[in-house]
Amino acid sequence: MTTDELEKLLTKLPVSQLHMLARGRIHRHFRLGKRRLVEALLGHVSVNRGGLESDLQALIQQSPPPSQESRPRQKPGSAPAGVGRAGNKQRAPSEAGHAEPAVPASDLSAFLDGIGVPPPQPLVPDAWQEEALGHLATTDVIVSVPTGSGKTYVAIEAAKRAIEADRTVIYTSPLKALSNTKFTELSKLFGADQVGILTGDRRDNPHAPLLIMTTEILRNLLYDAASGEIDVRLDTLGLVIMDESQYIADPERGVVWEETIIFCPAQARLLLLSASIGNPQEIAAWLTSIRPTPCHLVQHHRRSVPLRAGYLHPNGKLAPLFRSVGIPHGHGALLHPETKRLFAQYEDATLPSR
Repeated sequence: MTTDELEKLLTKLPVSQLHMLARGRIHRHFRLGKRRLVEALLGHVSVNRGGLESDLQALIQQSPPPSQESRPRQKPGSAPAGVGRAGNKQRAPSEAGHAEPAVPASDLSAFLDGIGVPPPQPLVPDAWQEEALGHLATTDVIVSVPTGSGKTYVAIEAAKRAIEADRTVIYTSPLKALSNTKFTELSKLFGADQVGILTGDRRDNPHAPLLIMTTEILRNLLYDAASGEIDVRLDTLGLVIMDESQYIADPERGVVWEETIIFCPAQARLLLLSASIGNPQEIAAWLTSIRPTPCHLVQHHRRSVPLRAGYLHPNGKLAPLFRSVGIPHGHGALLHPETKRLFAQYEDATLPSR
């Protein structure tokens, strides 16, 4: 199939089927109109042409055009199917897509309900938080829970306990900006004299009991310790917190996380935090195999803060993306009627006139 033939077939498809083809291929495809969707899919041809053509053919076979035999017979003298009394063409049922469910779609007020700062209330740790803190006394711990679940609480409480036991704590992050943010945040919690920071651009209070740094800086410190040249004491190190530890899978920087874990002093406990580790069981097994203490995995998938998806049109109109308030699971999710209308409006505005 030539590129021109592929483009013609894609152009004939409705936008809903183009989005089906774009899933897993085009990042944020739901923001694109039909013309840009076609262009993006054609650009993906160089990556996996055979897969795209195969999915396209399967999609075309699943939704063949209606045959003449399947159309209802017309009564003598009645208007042809799809034509109203005033002669205006109407959409046939097959063109309108799947029938909408009888349950009404959620409105914008329900979609926005509950968004904002919640009222203050006493903090009650979750069972998994207590589990993680309990195991840190004797083992390394990986915490793999969704965003907003409370990983930072575990890190702060673990740091407090280590400092109270006269042990040094190192908190690593993958970015300088994040390290600076954590330095400000933890300085307010622990006091400015208790927190220091070491990055390529900044060196403040390097002998504090709680040190913030990038993972590369810690790796370099461990290298220096192995060669006998180091200006930060590691013999008192009791806890190493590695935030955003999913970076261990990064093709370029993952080796830094691996080397840091391998060279980490045996007396220090490791606490790895992440919301998106794909294989936490394997990582925990690897840590257990190379470290003198076992690694305990704390994992759950329930979001404390539910996700909602909306569509913001360039004209400023906001609508829920799906008929339901939350994000539905699985395939076949129905778009909100107002979002469909906005999609069509955007498509009309961006597609070239014919």
